[in-house]
Amino acid sequence: MAEFRLPKNSRIGKGRHFAAPEGAKNVKVFRVYRWNPDDGSNPSVDRFEIDLDDCGPMVLDAVIKIKNEIDPTLTFRRSCREGICGSCAMNIDGTNTLACTQPISEIKGEVRINPLPHMPVVKDLVPDLTHFYAQYATIKPWIRTQSTTPPDRERLQSKEDRAKLDGLYECILCACCSTSCPSYWWNGERYLGPAVLLQAYRWLADSRDEATGERLDALDDPFRLYRCHTIMNCAKTCPKGLNPAKAIAEIKKMLMVRRGV
Repeated sequence: MAEFRLPKNSRIGKGRHFAAPEGAKNVKVFRVYRWNPDDGSNPSVDRFEIDLDDCGPMVLDAVIKIKNEIDPTLTFRRSCREGICGSCAMNIDGTNTLACTQPISEIKGEVRINPLPHMPVVKDLVPDLTHFYAQYATIKPWIRTQSTTPPDRERLQSKEDRAKLDGLYECILCACCSTSCPSYWWNGERYLGPAVLLQAYRWLADSRDEATGERLDALDDPFRLYRCHTIMNCAKTCPKGLNPAKAIAEIKKMLMVRRGV
């Protein structure tokens, strides 16, 4: 799993301490990364003591409790709270995952919460995903066809063809896998990373799509595709249980077949 790493030359300062309410008996310590680009200070880690008897079961519940009841300046993303939107992706206890689906009870000792690693930080727990989404746009993630659209129905596919999309369409673009990948850390400007490549294969595997050749041409590049070294961090950390490394291997196989290898 990917341990959180600070940007080069940055330093973590000593943060603030927030004690639990008097009389709290079930206390858990949460150490939360803090950085505000507007105050000129180095990043720091604040220590929050949370009474779990007055908190929901998930890490996101604790983060929301901190913002609502202790420190309203804490900044993070969240939306669905059901593991569907991917907004609350964070590095929790050294692992990239979704705060809304990570039970506090599964973490021994103090809970360390950091933004996704090796990404620019906007503020506190909010990473800048601008480049990540720009890479996603380059694969043209929609059905591309040349044939005439049926006038009276949608484009159909067999149950067998639909089953080929299982393990692909479930990706929620939380970026947990890409930000756990050393190859993406080193070559993020040119390597598309596991999340985007899994999405690319989702459209290559779709029987309704008619742009397979163009899609493969766009991926056939020493950096965009072939920086994957099968480290497998992506499959280990995916909160949806998907296997981006397998999808990347399937793309490589398609390219080999096309070359007649």
